[in-house]
Amino acid sequence: MSTPDRLDRVYNIILKRLIATGQAPHYTEIAAEAGLPVEEGRRALHDLVDAGIPAMWLYPETDLLCSFAPFSNLPTQYRISVDGVQKWFGQ
Repeated sequence: MSTPDRLDRVYNIILKRLIATGQAPHYTEIAAEAGLPVEEGRRALHDLVDAGIPAMWLYPETDLLCSFAPFSNLPTQYRISVDGVQKWFGQ
């Protein structure tokens, strides 16, 4: 089980990456940025998703983020643009 501090860090890593690039990071990228071994990064991602935060889930039977409120890592009909640049999708 991850500590609250670790979960906060993973949450912030994911949100910052989504804002910057429009894509959620892979758990290996989360691990690298958090200074964790890869398997601990994967576990921390699962712990965060399992924490019960609504509108955050993994693609079924994978370790890939599908949705992270308010963003969707999969294309949807809800396109988000900032200053004329569209690189995000909403839930």
